[in-house]
Amino acid sequence: MKRSFLVGNFLPAYGSKFGRLPYRKMASKGLSSEQLARRFAERSASYRSRRLEYLVMGQIGAILALSMTIGAFRMDISANDSLEYVMPDQEIVQMEDILQTQQIEKPPPPPRPPVPVVVPDDMVLEDDDLDLDVFLDLDEVMTDLPPPPPKPVEAEEQEIFVIVEKMPEIIGGLQQLYKYVSYPTIAQKAEIEGTVHVRIVVTPEGKPSQPEVMRSVHELLDKAAVDGIMQLRFKPALQRARAVSVYMMIPVKFDLR
Repeated sequence: MKRSFLVGNFLPAYGSKFGRLPYRKMASKGLSSEQLARRFAERSASYRSRRLEYLVMGQIGAILALSMTIGAFRMDISANDSLEYVMPDQEIVQMEDILQTQQIEKPPPPPRPPVPVVVPDDMVLEDDDLDLDVFLDLDEVMTDLPPPPPKPVEAEEQEIFVIVEKMPEIIGGLQQLYKYVSYPTIAQKAEIEGTVHVRIVVTPEGKPSQPEVMRSVHELLDKAAVDGIMQLRFKPALQRARAVSVYMMIPVKFDLR
């Protein structure tokens, strides 16, 4: 195992003892002690001069920085022209107390006197002979009977389907819906957004009816969604090649982005 800590400048005394580092005598490279002393003196003088130079330059820099800071604070940067603001004359409004008027109720006018009615003189009626002998034949067939009243026509209730073979389609696509739906300005300012789900019944004629809000966001958005959907026209639903009425759910999204 190599012990590198015995080699080098760490333990030079023990290196020669154990034979790990051969002892070498320091050579002076042919310089005398006077020459070495002169070189050391020159180096120390050069070090002292550089240190003094650095100190002087640092003080000069600090003085310049301090002078510039003081000059910046004392510099007059205010504008020469003074800004004069003239206050407008305020109109003086005088408040007057308005006295509440008292209404005097007038007495009702007296009733009008009755209008005299001319009563005719007594009239004598002539005696008329009444023939009270009436012959009634119970076996006679009544032919002059009035016609019976017509039967009320009961409106046939049309069946409304939930699932059909072919669901109705919006004429013009879903983008046609957003041409009729307008985002209320008040809702935009209040940052109200969301999706309103409206269920309608599409008739065989392709018209929406019976709108009902199934999922509400706000009454403003609900009304805008219903108004827009009721303006749409549809391709009617088909069941066994026949146009029928069917329920349909339409989501209307209101987004501020």
